[in-house]
Amino acid sequence: MSTNPKDWWRQAVVYQVYPRSYADHDGDGTGDLPGITSRVPYLRRLGVDAVWLSPFYPSALADGGYDVDDHRDVDPRIGTLDQFDELVAALHGAGIKLIVDIVPNHSSDRHVWFRQALAAGPGSPERERYVFRRGGGADGELPPSDWTAAFGGPAWEPVGDGDWYLHLFAPEQPDWNWDHPDVRADHLRTLEFWADRGVDGFRIDVANALTKDLTEPLPTKAELAGLLDGSHPLFDRDEVHEVYAQWRELFDRYDPPRTAVAEAWVPAHRRARYASPEGLGQAFNFDLLKADFDAAAFREVVTDNLRFATEAGSSSTWVLSNHDVVRHASRYALPPGTDENAWLLSEGKDPAPDTAGGLRRARAATAFILALPGSTYLYQGEELGLAEVADLSPATLQDPTWRRSGGEQKGRDGCRVPIPWTATGPSYGFGPGGAHLPQPAWFADVAVDRQDGVEGSTLEFYRQALAARRRLQTTEDLTWVPSPEGVVTFTRPGGWTVLTNFSAADVELPAGRVVLCSGPLRGNLVPQDTTVWLEDEPA
Repeated sequence: MSTNPKDWWRQAVVYQVYPRSYADHDGDGTGDLPGITSRVPYLRRLGVDAVWLSPFYPSALADGGYDVDDHRDVDPRIGTLDQFDELVAALHGAGIKLIVDIVPNHSSDRHVWFRQALAAGPGSPERERYVFRRGGGADGELPPSDWTAAFGGPAWEPVGDGDWYLHLFAPEQPDWNWDHPDVRADHLRTLEFWADRGVDGFRIDVANALTKDLTEPLPTKAELAGLLDGSHPLFDRDEVHEVYAQWRELFDRYDPPRTAVAEAWVPAHRRARYASPEGLGQAFNFDLLKADFDAAAFREVVTDNLRFATEAGSSSTWVLSNHDVVRHASRYALPPGTDENAWLLSEGKDPAPDTAGGLRRARAATAFILALPGSTYLYQGEELGLAEVADLSPATLQDPTWRRSGGEQKGRDGCRVPIPWTATGPSYGFGPGGAHLPQPAWFADVAVDRQDGVEGSTLEFYRQALAARRRLQTTEDLTWVPSPEGVVTFTRPGGWTVLTNFSAADVELPAGRVVLCSGPLRGNLVPQDTTVWLEDEPA
């Protein structure tokens, strides 16, 4: 492992905090910065290297905080800039870096520049900062194209004067015009603002969607489906890397340089440019989020992504859960090929999940990725073995997907329910009051205080795994070892062997001293859905 402080991110364990659902200090039902600061000792004991903080900016919460009013301030419901500084100091004092979310594709519709654009009228300079187009028909009453937004419904919104604005997500999230110099300069000021406050890195939301080619006539929705590899007018255009080259120049002015990781849902071979040293430096690899719990699938994903990372001059990232997907303890509890949205619409009843099996596989998968070269991103609550809260009632849902899809898509609220710290209390220790999303009764059984110090608990397993990883991690190399069908085995430099048994049969334990096991062994046998780490015995 490199001892260069500039390379801290290459094999870091990063813990994602969704601020509204982590810890509520003032009791209003919404998580806040003082709440997060109060939990820094917990994060230090867990053993993470960095925290990724999801948006904490002023927002109407039309999209869980990703509709940003002002990227250089803190939402009053979450805290103040002084409290942000206190959090930075507490994390740094604990030896933990801080990564913050940047949302550059769009602002909120409450942003001062968007309000100015609406007031200024068609053809005004103020509207040039966003993507406005004249509608079709005699009076502009028809949308400029038939495009659909990610959350459902049309991607164009009328403003009542014949103009329409583009929103790839919710109507409250108008897209910036990245051809405008004001937009580029303002985002550079934002990055500098947070870097100067001690932020160590940035997670770039929808990093593949900033620059666009809206040359008319606009293609139809059907025509968009066949456009890939830089030719799509909305996503993954080559010129987006001109933006990130500018950002990299800014990042490299700091010592150590500020890091960045791209959320870019692009084909794997297109990921390298986002992760290059001349660009953001790292990009999320989401392939395991989409893979079945299967030996061949896992090995293929790892092989491909280690190669892509090497070609990019970066390190790979490994992710099983985040704020946008069904928690992996639940995904692995369902039969392969299950329609997750249909399962959510059934309130998690059809098909009935194999809860114990899902947690067993989730622990095995976590031990597998923590042993890989590269950085691992964990999502708050997975260290407790949290499953998806699939039975949230429609009346409680906050994700715009539910409303925009007309109830056809359940949305992402089930992974965003505030996490349990204690087995008792009005919100299981989340805060002195209630919680902004309802918590299930089973949270009491998996709360932090129920698992703390309990041998074999998922929390203690994560603590043990992160401590062992820190001790064993060396250079970014991996060697595959021939294994029986359904089993994946690899070695890391320094005499570290990792075996994951995806098969239904027990397999023999390799030679070495057991350092970590995701579940109980059967004597000298590794049961199904189990990962074991071994260290060479001293000669």
